[in-house]
Amino acid sequence: MANVVIMPRQGQSVESCIITTWQKKKGDPVAVGDILFSYETDKSAFDEPAQVEGTMLEILAAEGDVIPCLDPVCIIGTPGEDISALLPKTGESAAAATEAKPEETAPKAEAEATVSESTGERVFISPRARHLALETGVDLTKVTSTGPHGRIIERDINKALDAGFTATTEAVEAFLAGRPMPVEEEPAKAETPAPAAAPAAAPAAAPTDFRAYDEEPMSNIRKVIAKSMHASLSEMAQLTLNSSFDATNLLAYRAKLKESGEALGLAKITINDMVLFAVSRILPHYPEINANLIEGTFRKYKHANVGMAVDTDRGLLVPVIFGAETLTLAALSANAKTLAGKAREGKLTPDEMSGGSFTVSNLGSMGVESFTPVINPPQTAILGVCCTVNRLKADGTVYPAMGLSLTFDHRAVDGAPAAKFLKELCGALENFDLLLAK
Repeated sequence: MANVVIMPRQGQSVESCIITTWQKKKGDPVAVGDILFSYETDKSAFDEPAQVEGTMLEILAAEGDVIPCLDPVCIIGTPGEDISALLPKTGESAAAATEAKPEETAPKAEAEATVSESTGERVFISPRARHLALETGVDLTKVTSTGPHGRIIERDINKALDAGFTATTEAVEAFLAGRPMPVEEEPAKAETPAPAAAPAAAPAAAPTDFRAYDEEPMSNIRKVIAKSMHASLSEMAQLTLNSSFDATNLLAYRAKLKESGEALGLAKITINDMVLFAVSRILPHYPEINANLIEGTFRKYKHANVGMAVDTDRGLLVPVIFGAETLTLAALSANAKTLAGKAREGKLTPDEMSGGSFTVSNLGSMGVESFTPVINPPQTAILGVCCTVNRLKADGTVYPAMGLSLTFDHRAVDGAPAAKFLKELCGALENFDLLLAK
């Protein structure tokens, strides 16, 4: 019996995924555990293993397609098996469905299909391919469709563009509307007398084009980050407080761990781990800061679920250390490194990036002395960690001062409690050895 493979749901907040690569082709044998295809959510990448064995009978979606979660993507079964009942409705069955429910199906048919004036047949094209065709002016009569059931997909448009098949925007619009494509006529060339032969000269070097540039579309994850950051700045009343503390004891403790902590497995504990540890101990004292604000309602967390900003090749990701206040420094450090590794490998699940009550963003290793971190909605605050700078005390001695920048949503948190939080955090980090004793 044939089995339909559906697009998995990776987390409750994920509505759709993008198929990035098919590892199996139609007709390929499939064994349990074989990778069928790779796909991405807005922030993570996954491989889908086969749960049954058989033969790949049909592929229902192409690379680059956005597929709603739980929708079918392929069919595995026995060669020769009748799978017609499992295939999407096309042709006559689709026309019958249109007649039965014109108000529901007509808009989709109009968006994805047109009629070729040369053959009279319906030509199917995905919405993304249609948009790209109109944007780039590709000659759709030269496009070879490779999508499911003969549909033109975005990959086909790009191949035609690479081959140099272009047309006017009017011609593309005419094709998509089922009208004859206008034929471009070359202007008549006036006859001019041949110029007198000039003495041969050395070919001049091509001038440098100082206006040259490359274009690339914004990635899916970049769009998600852009949308979130724009919403953060446009919907919140954000204010940033800057402070610093004497990091002498903190740096000394880190040096001690590095020198003698190898035998105990503590040598890899970083300054950032220590900041996360201190934040987790202070957060529960400030319910409005250890919270989310969602449509006028506070969600005050009972535990410190601390998000940590991680820079990756795919963009900025924020995995969450849940119940951070219950972890030892060593356990928190190990947890943070595991999450950071998964973030850089693109293996974080959506659930590992949701439910955070507060975020820490550390730019100190890049030499940043002060910055204004942007709140990760719907959280009410975020801490920016800066580098150390040598400063003078009143008695003339020099000490390493580490900067902290706290951005908070003034709709949810007043300036006084935000300042108290920052002051208490600075005190905890300045006396880190005492904090460990609590």
